[in-house]
Amino acid sequence: QVQLVESGGGLVQPGGSLRLSCAASGNTFSINAMGWYRQAPGKQRELVAFITDGGSTNYEVSERGRFTISRDNAKNTVYLQMSSLKPEDTAVYYCYTARRNRGSYYPDSWGQGTQVTVSS
Repeated sequence: QVQLVESGGGLVQPGGSLRLSCAASGNTFSINAMGWYRQAPGKQRELVAFITDGGSTNYEVSERGRFTISRDNAKNTVYLQMSSLKPEDTAVYYCYTARRNRGSYYPDSWGQGTQVTVSS
């Protein structure tokens, strides 16, 4: 079992930046990848980005160039640096861990979510 604790959400103006953090504890040896999903009001949860234990990253197209995911393996922590934020980035951001199976990554554990609101 992996426990995830997120931090860094909040209110930011359009064009601003935020950095989300997610620290994992427990059975961290089972983690093959860590990443972020988000869910806006009335919408389905969508993948934002993930990073594998080897350092490979994957971003959804709309975030590429604005968001940067990174990972500190020694601290079992993943970060999401978000810049040039837009009102449509407003959502609850969920950290997750994933296990690798036959080359694909499947979500395994979830954080409680952190609210990001982009508004003037």
